[in-house]
Amino acid sequence: MTDPIADFLARIRNAILARHVEVISPSSKLKVRIANLLKDEGYIAGCDVRETETFPQLVVRLRWADQRTNAITGLRRRSRPGQRTYVAKDAIPKIRSGLGIAILSTSHGLMTDRAARKAGVGGELLCEVW
Repeated sequence: MTDPIADFLARIRNAILARHVEVISPSSKLKVRIANLLKDEGYIAGCDVRETETFPQLVVRLRWADQRTNAITGLRRRSRPGQRTYVAKDAIPKIRSGLGIAILSTSHGLMTDRAARKAGVGGELLCEVW
């Protein structure tokens, strides 16, 4: 697999369209940190890492307002392995006029666009969630 983050976001998007309660994905430190950021921002209900015989799995519980409405209405992968996208601290975009979040990989670790602006750091723009 060349882009595990895009695979993780696609699994979440597909589970929302299929109205599933949870998503199971192969686990990595980066995916766990992304899931924790989404939980802190209120886009998912929670996440756990399950140890299996072969490899650990990341279980993400989606947040539903009712049967048809999910907290996440859109996901977009911005920086890809073939075309990396870096932003300076002054050029961090506002997603949906501040209603969404951008997840950046900075020298201080993964953080949202608001936290990166507050810390005064730029980095690689991984994805956008709204």
